[in-house]
Amino acid sequence: MAAAADMRYMQRMPKSTVERVRERRDKLRAAGLRPVQIWLPDTTAPGFADDAARQARSLTEREASPAGRQEMAFWDALAAEAWDDEPD
Repeated sequence: MAAAADMRYMQRMPKSTVERVRERRDKLRAAGLRPVQIWLPDTTAPGFADDAARQARSLTEREASPAGRQEMAFWDALAAEAWDDEPD
């Protein structure tokens, strides 16, 4: 009788986080999805804001130069052409 009571208790126990995560990932995989891990810059890191500002200034200066304007025109034309293409 004690074994049956233990079994009923085990059936009512909440699932662990590991089990819930495993089940969720299994369902997503069954739906044709796969996990992907990406790494992003840590925006809270010391110096991040200064480096981002430096890169933005550099890009602004490049785009304002004659060579930068020519390069941007090339990419703009390429992007416009890609959007104009009919899908196969």
